[in-house]
Amino acid sequence: MSAPATNLTSQMLRRRPVIGAPVAHGASDHLRRSIGTFQLTLFGVGATVGTGIFIVLQQAVPKAGPAVLVSFVVAGIAAGLSAICYAEMAAAVPVSGSTYSYAYTTMGEFIAMGVAACLLLEYGVSMSATAVGWSGYLNKLLENLFGWRLPHALSAAPWGDNPGLINLPATVLIIMCALLLIRGASESAAVNTVMVLLKLCVLGMFAAIAFTAFTTDHFAGFWDKGFGGITAAASTIFFTFIGLDAVSTAGDEVKNPQKTMPRAILGALIVVTSIYILVAFAGLGTQSADEFGSDEQAEAGLSVMLTNILHGQTWASTVLAVGAVISIFSVTLVVMYGQTRILFAMGRDGLLPPMFAKVNPRTMTPVNNTIVVAAVTGTLAGFVPLDYLWDLVSIGTLVAFIVVSIGVIILRVREPDLPRSFKVPGYPVTPILSVLACLFVLYGLPPITWLWFSIWVALVLAFYLIWSRHHSALNDGGDGYIPGAAAGEDDVMTTPGTEETR
Repeated sequence: MSAPATNLTSQMLRRRPVIGAPVAHGASDHLRRSIGTFQLTLFGVGATVGTGIFIVLQQAVPKAGPAVLVSFVVAGIAAGLSAICYAEMAAAVPVSGSTYSYAYTTMGEFIAMGVAACLLLEYGVSMSATAVGWSGYLNKLLENLFGWRLPHALSAAPWGDNPGLINLPATVLIIMCALLLIRGASESAAVNTVMVLLKLCVLGMFAAIAFTAFTTDHFAGFWDKGFGGITAAASTIFFTFIGLDAVSTAGDEVKNPQKTMPRAILGALIVVTSIYILVAFAGLGTQSADEFGSDEQAEAGLSVMLTNILHGQTWASTVLAVGAVISIFSVTLVVMYGQTRILFAMGRDGLLPPMFAKVNPRTMTPVNNTIVVAAVTGTLAGFVPLDYLWDLVSIGTLVAFIVVSIGVIILRVREPDLPRSFKVPGYPVTPILSVLACLFVLYGLPPITWLWFSIWVALVLAFYLIWSRHHSALNDGGDGYIPGAAAGEDDVMTTPGTEETR
């Protein structure tokens, strides 16, 4: 271990070692490896499919019209290029923390803290937005089954276009996810697997029914909203690809992560893109683009579409609402999982207080993180309306994707001999195209989004300058070193102050 950095510039530029990174004083050094390739792939699908198709079509179609299909392609290309870069970074740096850990390894501590700000914003706001959308589908389900809805005062935020008192279902969903995550990662992965398979079946049913009412007339005026509409819709849609990032937060809990994580990321990308295009195409062929922005479809658009197709019959709408209520749970679950693991990685590195890197000795889960995340996001979901949340998620996702793509190039140059079970095809063109595609989508975000984003990142970087840099594990080596990521290493422990494992 080299001598600790003493001046501000050295501290900001120091990098976390790929192998043998120190653990901050008082922090736990590892989590339990219990997740396999199939479960991890469905983590990515679970965090992605659901939010986008069940909710965001109602937000994106009014912006781009029928050309929203192009918006999906643009967002998909950007996400696909980034996913390939994620696959290489996950293979080379197989630890929890996602883009934060990759930035710390390649670009230094200060940039890593800025990236962490993006991730925490991305995950926290996404979780809240998803929970708010889940509340709408719950009301639709209750109406179909019992002819009754929750009072508006208990299912809407206290400010916005149609204010209530609190969005209680959204808050309750986040509490349920927190309780499940506290039980353990393997239990959460098993529940997510069931939910995702159910979700895919329900969406397949939607597409099959929608194609019975398909007409090409609804694609008239395809380009009417213009280039600006396409980019605006792509920016809104892009946040739904957060699931690809969520896969990379599980590096410390995956069996054989060097091989498992690239496979899971690419597998999730293929499933997600296929489902998005299928359902969006079927939906657009079923009703005109103008109808997507109607008040009737604001809460549960796909369910309303099925009722209209079947001339008032509600059985299919009810099945879809049941699928949405159950499966959107998985989105919230996986995104909450990801955020707690990012906080764990930051606490283990000493950039957050050690309480964030404490794990329960029985369940091996970061309980403190789960409680903190649930409290913050539950409050946000209960009191902030959905419309104010979408674009903040997109900007955090895009910045994270850009950092990963640049990180691939840096790590190839700096450590060309580092073992990589997966390498980006078409290097260096692919990561460069990934950066350009993400910048293209960023172009569509409104100025107010940039303002709020800048304020948040500035606050996090100020925290780094005031507190984190003085407590970094790189200052004095911390308590031992993070265990390696060898296959089958389920319960590796480190002895404080040494590199020996037992």
